[in-house]
This record gives sequence, C-alpha cells and structure tokens, in this order.
Amino acid sequence: MPDYIDSLANEAAKRVEEGYYKNTSKFRLSARPKSLREAVLGCTRAPIISEVKFASPSSGVLREYTSPGMIARDLVKGGSVGVSVLTEPKNFGGKLDFVGEIRSQVSVPILMKDIILSSLQIEAAYRSGADAVLLIQALFDRGYCEEDVQSMIGQAHSFGLEVLLESHSEDEFLRAVKTAADLVGINNRDLKTLTVNLEVTKRILARHRPRGKVVVSESGISTPQDIRYLRECGAQAFLVGTSIMKSNNIREKVAQLVESI
Repeated sequence: MPDYIDSLANEAAKRVEEGYYKNTSKFRLSARPKSLREAVLGCTRAPIISEVKFASPSSGVLREYTSPGMIARDLVKGGSVGVSVLTEPKNFGGKLDFVGEIRSQVSVPILMKDIILSSLQIEAAYRSGADAVLLIQALFDRGYCEEDVQSMIGQAHSFGLEVLLESHSEDEFLRAVKTAADLVGINNRDLKTLTVNLEVTKRILARHRPRGKVVVSESGISTPQDIRYLRECGAQAFLVGTSIMKSNNIREKVAQLVESI
C-alpha cells in the first residue's frame, strides 16, 4: 500500500517534468567551505546540522516567513557545523532561491534537502550554491529515481557535492553503507504514520557500526538529552529542524544542543 514517500515522489516527479529545477542561475562562489563530513568529524562538541524549513507535513507551519539568510546566520552563530535547506515547495515551504540566499550569508557547508529523483535536481543544487545533497535510499529501492544509487552519487561527486544518503530501516541502512555516500542518515520518522521514535537509531546502530561512514541521526531531536542519548547509541551527527524552527530564540536553541556534549 502506498505511503507518504510515494506521495512525495510522485509530486517531485511532476515538479521535475514541469521544469521547477531548470530555472536556476549559477551562484558564483569565491571558495567552497570545508566538506560537511570534515566539519562533523572536526567538531569538538555536538555536530548539529540545523535545518531551515518553514513547514512540515506532520506539524504544519513551523514559523512565519523570515529571511532564510537571517535564520542561517543565527544557526551558525549558535554553533551549527552545517545548514540543511528545504527546497521542496509544497510540503515544506521551501524554494530553490533559499540556497543562494543562505550561501551569501554563511560559510559553513550547505545541504540541499529535497525529494531528489533526477540529475537535473543535483545540477540545480550545484548551481544554487549547495555543498551537499540529500538522497533517500527508499526512493531508489522503489524505482522512483532516474538512475541507480551509485550513479546518482557519482553524479553528485562529479559536481563536487557530497551526499547524505538517508535510510529509514535496518535493510535500507545496510544498503546505504555499501555505497560511496559521504554520510549515511538514519531517519527516526515512520513514513507510514509520520510518527518519530529515537529508538530507530538505537535499534539499527546496536547491530551495525559501519567503519568509515559518518552516521547522522535525523528527526525527533529536541533536547540535549536526545543528543546525548543518540551519541551513546553511536550517532556521530544530528540533523535537527522542527524543534529549532519552532523555537523563540533560534541561536540559543542551537547553542543548547551544541553544548550538550
């Protein structure tokens, strides 16, 4: 039976076909920041990848629109090692223009987060000024992507982009760690019910601790206690969006999470 990711994939395919990702002017960079992977590994506190998103399917509107660049500056001042930017417009309130605006304001690595099915989207990430892209293992397993996962990772690398390859289950995780992805994510959200449970990260990492891969725990992270718990489970970095965007003071919220370790 179709679940939420099927709906997201069908909507993304329509956007690709309609040319949403074609009208992207190239953002000129004087120099690329250090890689997201290096930023995580070099962090002496909790490596937080903070997310700019104005809405989510599970929580609705998270924050009234404010300049994404201003938000990103607060995220970095709070200690984020990277900024994740939602560019999916329908469910997350994102725009491709957000990447360039944020790139002009911060020097940390930027992850473009979208429902990526096509090389056109990867090129759009590069042209917008992103340093990394999110790919989702389930989309490859279900046949939604134009190429297989290794080919898509290779295309991202050919543009100088890193890849965070997201998994939602033990089987997906085992496939993801065998790829050339630079980072592997574990999403704690159930794509059928949209509920989150941090035990997903615990359950997977209790059985598998891949060498040479940076593991990022995603979704459902709100408190310093969550960060410490997931770190004990084996996660090396933490992608946090909703709890930060709903906070009254973004900078202080990020600092609180960063200083938890």
